[in-house]
Amino acid sequence: MSTHQPAASEKLDHITVDRRERPSGYVMHSHHCHPYYELVCIEHGSCRFLIEDNMYDLQEGDFLLIPPQLLHYTHYRSGPCRRCSIYFNLEEVHREVIALLPECDAFFTRLHVFQAPPGSRDFAPILAAMAAEEQLGDERSVLMKRLRLQELLLLAGRICSFLPDAPADIHTTDRQILLAAHFINDHFRQQISAADIAAAVGFSPNYLSRKFREAAGIGVHEYLVFIRLRNAAYELAATDMSVTQIALHCGFSDSNYFKDVFKKKYGMTPREYRKTNRTPQT
Repeated sequence: MSTHQPAASEKLDHITVDRRERPSGYVMHSHHCHPYYELVCIEHGSCRFLIEDNMYDLQEGDFLLIPPQLLHYTHYRSGPCRRCSIYFNLEEVHREVIALLPECDAFFTRLHVFQAPPGSRDFAPILAAMAAEEQLGDERSVLMKRLRLQELLLLAGRICSFLPDAPADIHTTDRQILLAAHFINDHFRQQISAADIAAAVGFSPNYLSRKFREAAGIGVHEYLVFIRLRNAAYELAATDMSVTQIALHCGFSDSNYFKDVFKKKYGMTPREYRKTNRTPQT
């Protein structure tokens, strides 16, 4: 069953459900992030997520909560995988439900992996009902999906195991890719090149470029620019530095290039973004 996956830049007015099966070897078009939460449930099979600079291997019965604006990419490596993704804004979750989740208010501030008990089928009817409401789409479906989301989260809080870190079966090559991603996150403010990143993990630049794209679904340079842009967006909203200062501080040597790639990613200029997303100063 395929339902609806919202566009990465789309603002959600209500909960959206995307339930589908991916064949082994399916390749996503590109990495992406979005301004809303995504709750992924693996109903059958397995898949691998690259999120920021970490990898997570998910099996049947695993849930993954991805907060807004986290860069992620999925690999379907071994056999078909059926997964259900629920996209929502935090306003859709009742305060009473949040109070009963681990860490309460802090629960939705970071990524979470949690697991249903082995062999459990408790979640299957909830996910099927949400997917059915997505397809039905009548005037009651918005509320029905919201009620089902509360039920799903309450059941997860009752019977699931919440993991501090996701179990990962990372091959040697993938581990080097993670090291490259860590190196980029640690040094993005500096004028680093693909050769610098490759040297840090012991690969040639060409080999790293190929393996990084295979593992992460994004090129090394694209990933470096993404990390720089994400930090620039934060500084535009939270600091009084000029646009040029922020560009330099985040590793861009050319402020005009920075403005061009920023507008391409966020759909507005850095100044427009600052005006729209300014964090109140205390």
